[in-house]
Amino acid sequence: MIPLVDLKKQYATIKDEIDAVVTHVLEGGWYILGEQVTAFEQEFAAYCDVAHAVGVGSGTDALHLALAACGVGPGDEVITVPHTAIATVAAIELAGASPVLVDIDPMRYTLDPDRLEAAITPCTRAVIPVHLYGCPADLGPIMEIARRHGLFVIEDCAQAHGALYRGRRVGSWGHIAAFSFYPTKNLGACGDGGAVVTNNPELAEQARLLRQYGWQERYISSLKGLNSRLDELQAAILRVKLRRLGEWNERRRLLARLYDERLAGSGIITPREPEDATHVYHLYVVRHPRRDELQAFLREQGIGSLIHYPVPVHLQPAYRDLGHQAGDFPAAEAAAREVLSLPLYPELCEEEAAMVADTVIAFTRPG
Repeated sequence: MIPLVDLKKQYATIKDEIDAVVTHVLEGGWYILGEQVTAFEQEFAAYCDVAHAVGVGSGTDALHLALAACGVGPGDEVITVPHTAIATVAAIELAGASPVLVDIDPMRYTLDPDRLEAAITPCTRAVIPVHLYGCPADLGPIMEIARRHGLFVIEDCAQAHGALYRGRRVGSWGHIAAFSFYPTKNLGACGDGGAVVTNNPELAEQARLLRQYGWQERYISSLKGLNSRLDELQAAILRVKLRRLGEWNERRRLLARLYDERLAGSGIITPREPEDATHVYHLYVVRHPRRDELQAFLREQGIGSLIHYPVPVHLQPAYRDLGHQAGDFPAAEAAAREVLSLPLYPELCEEEAAMVADTVIAFTRPG
């Protein structure tokens, strides 16, 4: 068996360090918003090349709090994409705002800047470009359009820890950004976790207040907040993993190159890295018109895969109220029919990656 991801393998490589920091936290007796969270926030902000990071309970919470920190709420519209994890639009609705969808650039799988301006209305307050699969969105034109219209840019970096756009980290371009530390992410906790990052001290302070009941001092709420706190155990684990994130991302890139080379000429559409970006391959996503058959073939050979994502937001039962129908976002719909994520994680060995690629090629051969 070659699974899509193997978290136990990663734990085995750093077991002694993880066990030591977990023991340290447990023996210290302080489990919420303590020294580990403070240290991680400082270290992660430095990694992202921003001034502030605020640890929160999940990536969805990070997006919700980023929106709330910007003052986005009822009556506002927020533009994003239909080809994304549901968390993106769920966060918009949690903030009380209305999601407005714009189709994707089929090369990047991210928001198409050429389609952005037409979606802006007097109610538009923010844009959420999603850096999907580890590939940065085309932030230059997105930022310029947002600047002209006075809109917040809130980067969804849940799948792009360490990715670069024009030589700068994602998360440092927009007004504010959200990260997820779900266990399978490039930087993953051993449970849920997230962070809001920004260079704006006012937005950072709003996010800090919002994550814990609006408290400036204990039990005194200066504004209406909620409970979304990164805990000490997760922060301690993330500090260990953050020191290896650069090495792990390079390993992902090496394995992606191996796949690229092996699958060249096979008829499989492989990911493309834009010239202005450094892709960190949270997922290695291929395309094939007979995607479901390919997935079944891989399963029969003991190879894991997953579809990210099988149904665009506008065609999901829960989001019929957005008023769209099939055909409204052709690039997103085509991707949903054809994409398939192959195994890729730092602990995957080259021989296993070659075996996966050769199995994919076997599927494409006539007869």
